[in-house]
Amino acid sequence: MNQLLRGAFVAVMSAMLIGFVASCSKDDDDDNHVNGASKSHKVVFKAIASSGSNISVAAYGIDGEVTTATSLSGTTWTSPEITSAPGAYNANAAVNATGPNASSTLKVQVWVDGELKKEGTSSGQYLSASAGYTF
Repeated sequence: MNQLLRGAFVAVMSAMLIGFVASCSKDDDDDNHVNGASKSHKVVFKAIASSGSNISVAAYGIDGEVTTATSLSGTTWTSPEITSAPGAYNANAAVNATGPNASSTLKVQVWVDGELKKEGTSSGQYLSASAGYTF
């Protein structure tokens, strides 16, 4: 089970890294026409697991700045509020958890300026969910 969780975590981290790299390579100029890209944003990431589940690890960040929170426990997790720099492109989070059975669920949410912008879900006993939002 430990190897399965490590494998899922490596897969999630790889997907996030690819997303971060791809997002940074899309636009090299300084004209911030993208909606919301010219101002800073207050970003919070949240994870909510079904009863009896245990959240174990979360990786989250804005653009290429990734933070990993390990040794987590419980059914909910909330990141500290992060203020994005003006011109930031995206916010991503990935969370792993273990549920008591195959009907367990995990939701990962991206909140920007107090509004829920994106949500990703997972179900099963071994849970790995991610969500990403482009400003």
